[in-house]
Amino acid sequence: MLFENQTFETILRRMLDRIPDDIDKREGSIIYDALAPAAIELAQMYDELDIVLRLAFGETSTGEYLDKRAADFGVYRKQATPAVRKGIFTDGNDVPFNIPIGSRFRLNDMVYVAIEKITDGQFRMQAETPGSAGNQEFGNLLPIEPIEGLGTATLADVLFPGEDEESDESLRKRFLQKVREPGTSGNAADYKQWATEVAGVGAAKVTPLWNGSGTVKVTIVNTDMRPATNDLVTQVQEYIEQMRPIGATVTVVSATGKPISVSANVILASGYTLQNVQDAFAVSLDEYFKEIAFSMTYVSYAKIGTLLLNTPGVIDYNGLTVNGGTANVALQDEEVPVRGRVSISV
Repeated sequence: MLFENQTFETILRRMLDRIPDDIDKREGSIIYDALAPAAIELAQMYDELDIVLRLAFGETSTGEYLDKRAADFGVYRKQATPAVRKGIFTDGNDVPFNIPIGSRFRLNDMVYVAIEKITDGQFRMQAETPGSAGNQEFGNLLPIEPIEGLGTATLADVLFPGEDEESDESLRKRFLQKVREPGTSGNAADYKQWATEVAGVGAAKVTPLWNGSGTVKVTIVNTDMRPATNDLVTQVQEYIEQMRPIGATVTVVSATGKPISVSANVILASGYTLQNVQDAFAVSLDEYFKEIAFSMTYVSYAKIGTLLLNTPGVIDYNGLTVNGGTANVALQDEEVPVRGRVSISV
């Protein structure tokens, strides 16, 4: 902190040093008691100045102040979006049943509304509450208002995942990218920025001239840094078509998931179970894969060993294999690592 040395004691000492020594400056004296409250206020002011400085810069700002800083450069926080799910409906005889568009159904605390027919008995159902909560549950839907002839209603596949409001970390990453890699006239930085402006996109990789002059390929992943859904690919394609320079031919694709399977033998610490260790290790793997997606060209065998050794409950390990081998696993340009089978034994 810039003003970390500006404490109450330091400020008060400077103030007292300005008072002639022939005047009583001891604690409890009139001068001391008159200056102490001012010194406290000044020390608090310096603390708040440190906060102001942190909020003024993109790398340290947070919340609404990061929003304001990013907005100066045309970068805005992505708002929460609702999940779109598949609803399956039948009559009393298990025959596909068509419900009216706009019909509302409840599953526990979430309400879904029919927005589009997919085929007989199947509809797109959009959560009324934005956010990832709409992705979580599956099961029987209850109509909020009676629908004559309806037998069963089931909430099934996630067609388009709901996204929570963009985090500070994600917004800061996009803001700094915009400032440090400015887009100009449809360069690669422009396409990366346009792709990541779409809610649900976690990162993008741009390949100029991938199929000849005037062609651009944009490869995307979702916010979990995993392969994107077809709906998300379509949304990014449509958005970039509105933004791209005239004459450019743009192809948007999802990254391909590269399954990474890990097996090892471990020595367990007292009080831990094999399931505890395997679950914690799987979480660490997911975080590592998310961190290196689109930024590394390989999955590190040594790093996975370190993650395993740092997993709570693991004293030591041996026999570690990654995709059946004991070497780094290469990633192609459009591949991102995803967790495969994790087998930990004792």
